[in-house]
Parts: sequence; C-alpha cells; structure tokens
Amino acid sequence: MKSNLAIKTHPVSSSTISESRLRALEKAYCSYGDTVHYLEQPKFFTACEGSYLYDAKGTPFLDLQMWYSAASFGYRNRRLNDAAHRQLDRLPQVASQYLHREKVELAARIAQDAERKFGLKGRVHFNVGGSQAIEDSLKLVRNYAGGKSLMFAFEGGYHGRTLGASAITSSYRYRRRYGHFGERAQFIEYPYHFRGPKGMSKEEYGLQCVEKFARLFESEYNGVWEPKTKQCEYAAFYAEPIQGTGGYVIPPKNFFRELKKVLDEHGILLVVDEIQMGVFRTGKLWSIEHFDVKPDLLVFGKALTNGLNPLSGVWAREELINPSVFPPGSTHSTFASNPMGTAVALETMKMLEEEDFETQVAAKGAYFLEGLKELQKRHRIIGDVDGLGLALRIEVCKEDGYTPDRATMDWIAEEGLKGDLKAAGKKYGLVLDIGGYHKNVITLSPSLLITKAEMNLALELLDQLFGRAQSR
Repeated sequence: MKSNLAIKTHPVSSSTISESRLRALEKAYCSYGDTVHYLEQPKFFTACEGSYLYDAKGTPFLDLQMWYSAASFGYRNRRLNDAAHRQLDRLPQVASQYLHREKVELAARIAQDAERKFGLKGRVHFNVGGSQAIEDSLKLVRNYAGGKSLMFAFEGGYHGRTLGASAITSSYRYRRRYGHFGERAQFIEYPYHFRGPKGMSKEEYGLQCVEKFARLFESEYNGVWEPKTKQCEYAAFYAEPIQGTGGYVIPPKNFFRELKKVLDEHGILLVVDEIQMGVFRTGKLWSIEHFDVKPDLLVFGKALTNGLNPLSGVWAREELINPSVFPPGSTHSTFASNPMGTAVALETMKMLEEEDFETQVAAKGAYFLEGLKELQKRHRIIGDVDGLGLALRIEVCKEDGYTPDRATMDWIAEEGLKGDLKAAGKKYGLVLDIGGYHKNVITLSPSLLITKAEMNLALELLDQLFGRAQSR
C-alpha cells in the first residue's frame, strides 16, 4: 500500500523544515515505542532557559515537571553547562577500561556521604540510564542472594521499562507484550492515605500496611518463608520512598522504619530507588533520609547531571559490591562512567555542598504547597494536594472531590500546552506531567531554583486552568 505522505528521500535541513513536515516525518520514520505520546500531536519546543521552554513563536511555557525531575537545576544552568564545556574541551571520551579523575572523585563523594549518613561502608557502580542502573542492582542482589530472582515491590511503584525493571514495576502494561525474564515481583500495598481506609490516620494506615506484609512470614503456607531454615524465597524489596509515576504519594514518617524491621528480621535487602526523588527533590540529597532507615542499595540518576549527559548508578553496601564478590566484568556498559556525565555530576555535588539546598527547597516547597491548598479551596475538582520539598501533587477528581477524573486531567494537560494562558498581559503555556494510580494526578517537580515570582505565576496559571476545566 502506497503512503500518502509523499516523503522525499533526500536529507532535509533542520533549519528550514516546517513543523507540519516534521510531523509527517515522525509519523513515517520514528518509533512510538520510545516516547510517551500522551497527546495525539505532542508539542514541539525550540529553546529553553531556567524554568521555561519556548516554542517556535517564542511563547514561554512554565515547566512544572522539568523533564521528569531530570533538569532539577533549571534548563541551561550556567555552572553545570560550563562544566560540560570544560570536559568537552579536555577529555570528553575514554574507554571504561581506563580511569579518569572525575569518575573516582564522584564515586568517593557519593560513597563517603552515604557512610556519614547511614554508617555503612559502600561503593558506587555507574551506568547510563535509570533502568540500566536498576538492572545492575538486580545483578548485585541476585549475586548476593545466591541467584534468587523473586523480589517484593510496591503497588504503584515504577522502576523502569527494561525487561528486569519492568518485572518489578507494578504496571502490567509494561510487561504484557514481552513476558518475564527471570525477575518477578510480588506487589505489596503502599500507604496511599488519600485512597486508603477511612477513619485511619496516615500513621495508623502505614502500620496496617506493614502488619499485612509481616503476616506473610507467620507461616510457611503464606508461600514466602521457610521457618525451619529461616530462608525467604524473595531476595529484596524494591521501593521508591516517595512514589514518582504512582503520583508523588508520600508515606507516613513511621512507615519505612517499621518496614525495615520486618526486612532485616527475614534477611531481605532494601533497595531504594532514588532516580526521580534523589538529588534534593524532596529537600534531602536522598529522599530516604526523611524516614530514618539505612538502605542496602541505593539507585540514582536523572538530576545528578541536570539531564545534560546520561549518568546513573548504584551505591551498595561493601558486602554486596566489593571486588571479591562482584569482580570486573560483572556488568558493563560502554558509556557507564563516561567523562562528560561524571564531570557534570561532580560539579553538581560540589554545588550542593556549597549552597543550602535543604533549607531552600523546604521553604519553597512549603510556600508552593500552601498555594496549592488555597487552590483546593476554590476548585471542587481538586481532591487532594500534598508535597515534600518540591515534589508536589494535585489529584484531579470529579466534583465530589474523590472519584478519579482522568478525562479532565488529560484535558487540563492539553489545555496548558495551548500557550494561551494570560498573566500580566502576556501569554504563557504550562507544562504538566500526569501520574497516579488512575492517571489523574498532576505531579509537580519544578526547578529547585524556581523563584517566588515563578511559583506565584504557576499558581495563577493553574488557577486559570482549573477554572476553565470546571466551566467547560
């Protein structure tokens, strides 16, 4: 069947090609498998700066998701861009069988920070993307646990879309076409208080979830524990301390402390996924620091390089990762500890040490959350707002304030991208991300450098969007 796109086969200059032509080329030649495609026609952007993306018309779009929290320090951050330029001019490439200063210094800073905070000696293993780092952590876990391939993970949890990572991600749609490849998770209830049992405090619900999990170990007939040998069939529990794609769900303070007691009692490792919430998104370098527990492994990525050059990694306790148990070649990627990524990440770590991000992010998050609570009072379709640092959520519901309303959420996200919201006589767009168990949650991860004026603008634009949604 002939295509009606009439696409020419000669190369096309990107400086002259029209948007309509680009859409035709994308339709013909681009895999949709590597995109999200929430909208039928995703928005094209041509420039960025600070908290803003710009389209070809120059319309500013205030970005409240910052590349899924990867560009946490603002687009085109001068200090981090300069670090990339310096490395580009000096040592942009080197095979990972050799060493470079940036890799060693970065690993040392991360490991030394973990030793101070958790009291545990450990090492750092690098890779490129978050899913790849999860895969590396699965190897570390299985190696330490004698090849066990079963894991615990949370309902609503997200750990990536490679084969191993999707097996411990709660969404079946990421596995449906591909089956399983070794790993498999048993999904445990996460204390999602807004949709939990009525009449319970957040802390009571958290304890109830832990108690449900602990009951799996009461008898061998629960299928996970053999009391005589004190052996568990499951090797580790994979957890996002604050759920990301699940809708920025924040657990009670006591939850992870009580959960870790059960894990330690039964020899199960705790693997903390900090890919989206790490690097001060919540006001701490790692979000698990809010909950007073010591992880056995910690996976990181995204914001460590501000999205400039892919870099991710795993910190693990010495017993799991020292060269005698995890020798050279155990897992490897050509670009794993690339000089560009490690140089920018090292500069990020230095920046974090020099500035008081903990105080700044906590103050900004409190201010933004207070503004969201005011919006909730004015708009019946806002069922819940919550936040920790600058990880904030708005749950969009029917007018009863509880029933999930995915259709309205989709409409709000699309409406924000029209670029016709107005403030101080100027047109703006709003970039929002959709998450949640019912895909009805606006997950807000603005730049950690967002100003008070930009937060006020965000609240004004959100107010307009919710007003339009309710009056349509």
